[in-house]
Amino acid sequence: MFSMRYSAQENGETMRRKIPSIEALTAFEAAARHLSFTRSADELARTQSAIGRQIAALEDYLGVALFNRVKKRISLTDVGHTYARNVRESLEKIERDTLATMAHQGAGGILELAVIPTFATRWLIPRLPDFYARNKRITLNLTTRAEPFMFTDTPFDAAIHFGSSVWPGAIANHLFGEEITPVCNPSLMHGKASLKPDQLEKFTLLQQSARPDAWRQWLVQAGVHEANCMKGQRYETFSMLVEAARAGLGIALVPRFFVLSELERGELVIPCNLPLRNDRGYYLVYPERKQCSPPLMAFEKWLLEMAKQYSEKS
Repeated sequence: MFSMRYSAQENGETMRRKIPSIEALTAFEAAARHLSFTRSADELARTQSAIGRQIAALEDYLGVALFNRVKKRISLTDVGHTYARNVRESLEKIERDTLATMAHQGAGGILELAVIPTFATRWLIPRLPDFYARNKRITLNLTTRAEPFMFTDTPFDAAIHFGSSVWPGAIANHLFGEEITPVCNPSLMHGKASLKPDQLEKFTLLQQSARPDAWRQWLVQAGVHEANCMKGQRYETFSMLVEAARAGLGIALVPRFFVLSELERGELVIPCNLPLRNDRGYYLVYPERKQCSPPLMAFEKWLLEMAKQYSEKS
């Protein structure tokens, strides 16, 4: 028994020796961010010499140089640059986990969700009061991410993305498809109720950067094959595109559910009611290992219910 206890204790000491102190890591992260021992000392309320000693001890512990030191200036070495990024991500995760524990005291939880910007502002956030009314102990943190990513490289628990259901190592739940429709300020119509598809090319066709082929697809579907459909200004997000259309800068091609409020208020109109549909859609995706997360399962159940309600009304 003594031998077993000694072995376990020895293993524990070995594990602890593999992890530098938090003080040394925070000193290094601040110095790497500022590239200055003086400014990092001011931020951490320590002396410059104390920061220098912490970093020197960390370098000795790791057996590598983290900084290049030339006269009174410092710069990160290649290994220091990589280590700084990893340390920063680890410290941020510890901070999030600590805040989650303090906030919920073991109950509920915090979900980190990556979501397409305009989907978040136009569809998800207006419905969140209902989610919080049903799940008072769960906090949902939203971060915009437009492109797929590996969950192993990020702090996210789940993501809402537009595209296909293929996401390596993840479970994908289809929410609903997309109906793209042209919209514009009513002033551009000059009193007309509608326009023919070939008349749209006479206007400025506002573009969404991530979908450069959208107008060509819409015009081809409408039977217009020779139009110059790439001549309009480009906007990074659909929310920018909607505002440009509201301002009368041209005709935008946007998902219909993004502009339901503007259409109801008459701030935007549909000049030609020929929606474009494709085989892509909006999905909730999360890593397989998260299937046992109660907060995530609660959010998934709620989100699928909201998506079903929206699909039945549209």
